[in-house]
Amino acid sequence: MYVLKKATSLAKSVFSSFAFRRDSFRLDSIDRLETFVATRSAFISQKKLYGYLKERIGTRWPTMFEDEVFRSGINIAATQVFAACLSDFTIHAVAHALAESQVPDATKADIARRCFARGLQDNNVTALAKFDIDEAVAEFDTRLEGTDWNFGALLPENFTRSPAALLRWAPIAQRFKDFDAEIVENSVKFAWVDIRAQYARRLEAEAIAREVAGMNSGVKG
Repeated sequence: MYVLKKATSLAKSVFSSFAFRRDSFRLDSIDRLETFVATRSAFISQKKLYGYLKERIGTRWPTMFEDEVFRSGINIAATQVFAACLSDFTIHAVAHALAESQVPDATKADIARRCFARGLQDNNVTALAKFDIDEAVAEFDTRLEGTDWNFGALLPENFTRSPAALLRWAPIAQRFKDFDAEIVENSVKFAWVDIRAQYARRLEAEAIAREVAGMNSGVKG
């Protein structure tokens, strides 16, 4: 019982920054969009990482927290999987919010960059493990350069980073991850279905497009 309590306590501390809040506000501003993207990315990363670890490790799950290497592996995995989830959902969210607008692709990329950077900062990823935010943003910039905002970014198939990150960073033996690859990837992809549906229901695209247009007008002025 002591070990189980210890494991539960550590699990909560690892993901304390990844708090998933059940809110109901309309997504009618960039600020609210950024909040939604960050919290849902945190939720998916926590749910899928811990779910996979518990499924694969089984009854030994609580005792594994006594292993310093395992604890360190969870810290690293937590930040990396969250960043990957944030990358996937940020592009999806911005693409759909501005799909019917006249906003140029360069501006969409700027909004996405801001959303991604804020998500990393708000979730305080550097407190969990050695994580280079500048490097993560640079990698995201590279992804943005190849983003097709009018087609690819709008599709579920664009959610490629999150399943790959879980398989790469989960502290599980590689032979097991190779065996589990298809199941894990499909599990992550399926988890996003409901999040995308929530986003679509609550999105006020016209309001966000107006805000972005106003920002651009201010710059020009």
